[in-house]
Order: sequence, then C-alpha cells, then structure tokens
Amino acid sequence: MSDMVSGSHGHPEEGSALPFRYTAALASRIELEWQQRWEKEGTFHAANPVGNLAGDADPQQSFIMDMFPYPSGAGLHVGHPLGFIATDIYARFQRMSGKNVLYTMGYDAFGLPAEQHAVQTGTHPRVTTETNIARYRDQLRSLGMSYDYRRSISTIDPDYYRWTQWIFLQIFNSWYDPEEGRAKPIDVLVKRFERGECEVPGGRTWAELSAFDKEEVLSEYRLAYSKEAPVNWCPGLGTVLSNEEVTADGRSERGNFPVFRSRLRQWMMRITAYGDRLLDDLDRLDWPEAIKLQQRGWIGRSEGARVEFAVDGLERSISVFTTRPDTLFGATYLVLAPEHDLVDELVPAAWSEQSPMSDAWTGGYTTPNEAVAAYRMQAARKSELERQAEDREKTGVFIGRYARNPVNGEPVPIFLADYVLPGYGTGAIMAVPAHDQRDFEFARAFALPMRCVVEPCDGRGTDPADWHDAMTSHDARVMGSSTASVSLDGLTVLEAKKRITAWLTEQGVGESTINFRLRDWLFSRQRYWGEPFPIVYDEDGVAHALPESMLPVRLPEIDDYAPRTYDPEDLASTPETPLSRSVDWVEVELDLGQGDGPRRYRRETNTMPNWAGSSWYQFRYVDPDNQQAMVAPENETYWMGPSEHKPHGGVDLYVGGAEQAVLHLLYARFWQKVLFDLGFVSSSEPFHRLVNQGMITAHVYRDSRGFPVPAAEVEERDGGWYWRGEPVSREAGKMGKSLRNAVSPDEIREEYGADTLRLYEMATGPLDASRPWDSRAIIGSHRFLQRLWRSIVDERTGETVVTDEEPDTETLRALHRAISGIAADMSGLRFNTAVAKAIELTNFLVKRGSTPRMVAEKAVLLTAPLAPHIAEELWQRLGYTSSLARQPFPEADPVYLREPEVTCVVQIQGKIKARLQVAPEIDEQELRRLALSEAAVVSSLGDAEVRKVIVRAPKLVNIVI
Repeated sequence: MSDMVSGSHGHPEEGSALPFRYTAALASRIELEWQQRWEKEGTFHAANPVGNLAGDADPQQSFIMDMFPYPSGAGLHVGHPLGFIATDIYARFQRMSGKNVLYTMGYDAFGLPAEQHAVQTGTHPRVTTETNIARYRDQLRSLGMSYDYRRSISTIDPDYYRWTQWIFLQIFNSWYDPEEGRAKPIDVLVKRFERGECEVPGGRTWAELSAFDKEEVLSEYRLAYSKEAPVNWCPGLGTVLSNEEVTADGRSERGNFPVFRSRLRQWMMRITAYGDRLLDDLDRLDWPEAIKLQQRGWIGRSEGARVEFAVDGLERSISVFTTRPDTLFGATYLVLAPEHDLVDELVPAAWSEQSPMSDAWTGGYTTPNEAVAAYRMQAARKSELERQAEDREKTGVFIGRYARNPVNGEPVPIFLADYVLPGYGTGAIMAVPAHDQRDFEFARAFALPMRCVVEPCDGRGTDPADWHDAMTSHDARVMGSSTASVSLDGLTVLEAKKRITAWLTEQGVGESTINFRLRDWLFSRQRYWGEPFPIVYDEDGVAHALPESMLPVRLPEIDDYAPRTYDPEDLASTPETPLSRSVDWVEVELDLGQGDGPRRYRRETNTMPNWAGSSWYQFRYVDPDNQQAMVAPENETYWMGPSEHKPHGGVDLYVGGAEQAVLHLLYARFWQKVLFDLGFVSSSEPFHRLVNQGMITAHVYRDSRGFPVPAAEVEERDGGWYWRGEPVSREAGKMGKSLRNAVSPDEIREEYGADTLRLYEMATGPLDASRPWDSRAIIGSHRFLQRLWRSIVDERTGETVVTDEEPDTETLRALHRAISGIAADMSGLRFNTAVAKAIELTNFLVKRGSTPRMVAEKAVLLTAPLAPHIAEELWQRLGYTSSLARQPFPEADPVYLREPEVTCVVQIQGKIKARLQVAPEIDEQELRRLALSEAAVVSSLGDAEVRKVIVRAPKLVNIVI
C-alpha cells in the first residue's frame, strides 16, 4: 500500500472534481485492501501458551465472544451484525490497550432448517450449510471483523463434533454424588455397589444382576441416560419437537401440524442434579439482572415436603411434593398428570361403589379404563402452554380409586387433570381447594369438598375467598388441623410447616425436601442433520459407550433425509428416523475392547439436538487444532481460568440476544460444571460477563389481506403508503425475511462503505437498546468520515494537510477530553456516546482550519476501533508503514481535563447577585473571601449583618443575612 502512503492512490471517480474525496468507491477500495492485508499478515492472531497456536501469550488476556449464528440461506441483514460490530470495536480497543485478545467467529450449523431444505430439494444439508457459512464469512469479513480466522469452527465439522461426542461420553459415564455435591466417574459408583456400600434395588447383590439389570440401575444415576419420557410428538413431521417449536395452540411451527404429548424412549441429561449450583453460582456472574431472574425462575427452587398417600386396595403409595405441608388437613383430593407413571397400575377394572357416579367424574364412560384412555388422548392434544393457561376451563376425570390422607386417614379421590404437568415435582399434587386458585376452580367443576385450614392474620374469617391473603402471609394461623397424633391449631404457617414435616418424617410417610421447576434436558431428535450418538446396543438392548478411538461417529451418506411421516392425527404412530433406514451403518460388528472380541451391535439412530454443539464451543476457540484433547489445560486456564475479577472463570465478555436467557445459557453452564467436576477444565462457569444487544427494528408494510409486502418497493405519498398502486398499512416490527423488510448489509456497504455502516449501527443508541432502522439517516455517519478524511487529506491531491505546529491549549483540551471520554465509553461498551465524542472532536478540527500532526495521529487512533479501515488508511498517509491495530490507545493528560475557569454563582437570601469566574480547584476560604469582596455583593449587603455564608466550591456561595 505504498501508493497510499505517497498519495498516489488514484482511481478518481468519473466526472469528479475532487479525485481524492472520501466516497463509497474510495471506501470500498480501501476496505478491501486492508481486509486482505490483515488476513495476509495475521494481524489479529492471538497466541496460546502451548500447542500449534503457541506464541508470545501476553499475561494480560481478553477472551471476547459473540453467540455464534445459525447460517441461513438468506444471509445477514443489518440487524444481525449489531452485536458483532460492538464486540469487534471492543476487541480492537482491548488490543490497543495492550491485551492479547482471543476473538473469532464460528457457526452453529446442525439443525432442522437445513434438514427441511434437504427434504424439499434433495440437496445434502452439508452442501447447503457450507454454502451459507461461506456467505456469512464473506459478509462478516467485508465489515472489517478482526477475527483470528485460524480459530473459527463449525459444529458440523467431524473434527469438531468428535469432541461433542467425547463430552457426551464423559457425561454418560458420570453420576452426581449428592454427598460431595459434584460429578464423579460412574465406575466409582459401580465399585460401591460391588462392595455393598450402596443398596441394590430389589434386595439382590450386584453380582446377581444381569448386564441389562445393571444398566437399568445405573441409568437411574447417570448424568446422561435414556428412558421413556413425555415428548412433543408430531406425526405430520415425523419427529419429536422441543417446546419452543410448538405453538401455544398445540401445533408445529413448521407446517402447522397437530402435536401430541406422547411417551417415547429418549436420551436425557440430568441437569436437575445441578439445580442448586446453577442457582447459587449466578450471584457472582456479571450478567444482566433480568437474565439472572429468568434463570432463577426457570430453575424454580422450592423448599417443601414429600408426602406419601397410601392407595386403597394396592400396596403402594403416591408421592406428592408440596411447599405447604401445613395445609395437609385441607387436602380433599389428589390430582395426577395424565402422563404419570402409575396411572396404568392405579386404574381399576370397574368404578368404585363409593364414588359419585356423575358424568362430571366419569366422563360418561362405563369403565375407568375407557374414561382414562379418552382423557389422556384429549390431554395429549394440548401444548404445555395451553395446559398452564390460567383462564381456561378445568377438565379432568376420576380414575376410579381412592388414596388416604396420611394425617387423618380420610379417603381422597384420585383424578387426572391436565393442569398438572409431569415434569413438576412428582407429577402429582394434593389439592387444597380452599387455598389454591386452580384447585378451587377444579373443585367447583367437580363438586368436591373444600376445607379452610389457614385463617388470615387479620381475623377476617374462613371464607374460601380469603385463600390468597391466608396463603401469602406467614403470620397467618393454622386452624382445624388436629388429630390425636398431631395438632397444628393456632400455629403460624412457619411453625406449622416445621411441626408437620417433623411428624411426617417420624411416621415414615414423608420428609423435608427441595424441588426444582427445572426438568431433565430432553436430548434426542428424530432427525438426520445432527451429531450421531457414540452409543451402540447389544443383542440384549444394553447400551455401550464407544471407545474414544472410534470417534468421531460420522453421519452416513443417505439419499432420503425425511423422517417417516404419518397421518397428522395418528397419535399411536412412532418415529422412524432417517438414520434407521441406513442398515449398513446401523448394524455393525465392533470390538469395544471389553475382552469379548467382535460382537454385533446396533447404533443409536436418534441424533443430538443443535444445543449440543453450542454448549462447549468456547473451549474449541481456545484450542481449535488440538487432536489429543478437547482443550489443553494450559490454554484453558490462560484464557478462561478463575481470577480475582472472575471467581468462577469463563469468557471475559459474551454478547448475544436475550432470547437465549435460559436454554443455551443454562445448557452451557451445565456442561461446563460437569467438565469442571471431572477435572478437565479449571473454570466452573462458561461466561463471566454477559451483555445482551438490542434489536434493530424496521417498518412492516401489509396489504389488505394482512400479508407483508416488500418494504423496499413501498412508496410514500399524500400522507400514506402504497405498493404497486394499492394502499398498505405500516407498523413497527422485527427485521427479517418473513416480514419482507430485511436490509442487507451488502447494500449499505456498497452505497456508503463498511465503516459508515459500523458507525451508524453504533451511533443509533445504547448497545442493549432496540432501535429503528432508517436508511436516510446513514448519510450523517458517512459525512463524519468525510470530515475526518478532509482534516488530514487534501481531496484534490491526496497529500496530507497536517502541520508540524504545536497545538494550542484549546486544541489540546478538546483532544484530551475526547481521549478521556472515548476510552471510558469503550471500556463501558457505550459506543453510541464514543461515536458522539469522536464526531465532536472532528468537527472541532475541521473548524480550526488546520490540524497539527500530533492531534491528527491521536484522532486517527481514537477512531480506529470504530472505523478501522479509514483509520488504517489515514495512519499510512501520516507516514506509518505498519498497522495501527496494536498501537497504544491514547492516554489523556489530566492537566488538560481541568476546566480553566468555572462560574460561581453568589446568592444573597437565595437571589443571584453576582457571578465569579474562578479556578476549579479553589478552596472554600478563598471563594468566601472573593464572594464577600465582590462589589455587587458589597453593595447589595449594605449595612445588613451576615449571619451565615454557605460555600459549595467551586460553583456556589449563598449568603444568609
């Protein structure tokens, strides 16, 4: 780029009178050349302590990450890079502050969209995904991202998902030891069973169990296990869906097919074992309080009691979790979730003679089996959101059997009701209708008794309408809760809880316990485009983990990517996955190194969810080429290890959308803690500091049918909006392909340059705030860059116009105020105000007429993180031959930050009598003397006696007479 330095960078625009004016064409040439140079010279490479990327790893490091994108075929729109530009600015600032910065970008590339495209077109999802990734990379490179491209990963790369599978095996081969509060290898538990230190279910010894039985026992402990679980089964798509893929009315987001709750054998992650730690460790993370609040709510820790209700006619009981054991005397019926494991065992052949044979209870069916089957089918057609809606009518069915309330022996009927979910507590509740709104509504619908057992502390009586006041006050008194063996009458709620819990424990019918709203993580997908499980099954159905030497388990090449679909209303159908049809891949002969030689096995034909690859990618950024380990301990400790300012360790800054508040962030925290417990990493949390960027919104235009029309084709005239001559409505909305209002960053870059786009996106508001897109306002950012360019470069000759004169005091004050303010804003991620300060300084220099070289150099360095291409070009034109990427960020001289004089207001009896110009550091005594000797003050005082002088140096003196 020597021609740039000499000023011979030509390419004058056709017909332009100013051949070196900063235009979009000149910006594009500058930006492309600098992007190529950065990549060629490895300008943004970060050094590791050890391994292929080893180098001069400065003790001061900074690990900066974005939530990586899923590469869609539509490419980026201008809303996507908002967070990426912000992290790039911060990364550049950190490098100029002397830090070794790890900053790169990867791609979350497995998932349903690519598979659905493959089903529709026959194109392999890898082909589509890699094409999309290439487009994203080009778009991000064109915006000047300072990535270390050597560290970039894609979750679909076998060298990456080999380690995803390896982590799964570590979790599969682990259990959570509640006594020590951490994960341990499953072999430790096996040895305890072998030595008789742990009781084997059924009373047998470990040696007496078959291999299948042993695996069934261990599945109750493993952190990754398979079991039959309620899932969202969509026959029309032939796959199980996550809750997020199901609409509120119980249909699939894709295709609008009905979704049913069904029980299928699935892989699960025992994230519930970490409930306490996931809650407690939030306190020391630098995360937005709103995100912490959402995680706490999702985990939902509740202290209460487990209560056992014996079932009439069966030698078994129903376990109930309650946070209010003090209301046990008011329990008049039980409710089970329709999916409860005991339902089939509990339902009798005929209705109980003691049951009220009303249609409300029986549903009009002649046998309990018919009634229960019909109700379960009805419940299976509803989504969890629909079942939890507070305003919906309560439905249910009596199962034909009674249980016994343990405190008084009263029979309580057992119902199924869909307002009880299988994942909360035990999937069963004791209903206290006088003190719970949902139970009250259900009891009214089924004519069930109510008994008030908690009286409000203000003594308003026992009307069930008072239930809310009574239940929310710990000063409330318990009443009508007494038998010969236990009495709660007259106790406060807290006292009653303690007494009844102790009594339940003594009687062997309950105990104090803690429950979580959090459920184990459903980890199976009936799809092709996902990570294969490193699990095979023998002829007895026993699951075996593959040895590490057999990783990665690669996806087979297949022609048909579609799962088998069924009649959308066929609840009885079950998945047939695409992988199950690849017989040569599924049926294999392997020697697993267990001493029994080669054997026939069947591979797992489900795949992992796309959450798997995103739960650990921070580690692979650290050590992307490591073939011996997920990450070298020295590199992980260097980049992510705990320190004084981040006690749990983790990434220094993680930026992404608030929509990931619970799922991705919770899953990543769970995986990190397991790996920490097993000794593979030094950090127990993945992300120390989290920032949520806002959203860029755009106008949505809709035709008379309510359908979005292309925003770019809408015309505004006569106070209205028109598309192809027809009037359309306008509203604010998200930017995206579906709303036909997306603006490509390529368009803006071609019209103004990447630096202009970067500045505009940062200038429109705080990083965490949403802001509207306005293409007409971008010109302001472009004009700022033109003024910066013009203050240093002659637009006619291309030569620099800086002078060698010493800057005057006013200029130095303007410069150092900008340095101080921009540095503080960069550190605080306040990029909108940093842009404002850079504009203010540039405007000052343009008005000044000539720019001293020293001031010009500092101004370029201040602008470099925000608009790096133009800054690099100006730096070269100022005579420097190397990149400014690691030049020290300017430091403010405190001498020039002090105001030369400030205005002090002098008041008498609160009325202004004089204004003094004083030094900002003036002390109170001197300011008092000056105020009292000021002529206007002396004249106003006259002969009045001064009672008191209040001095607030340097800006106020108030004289009381």
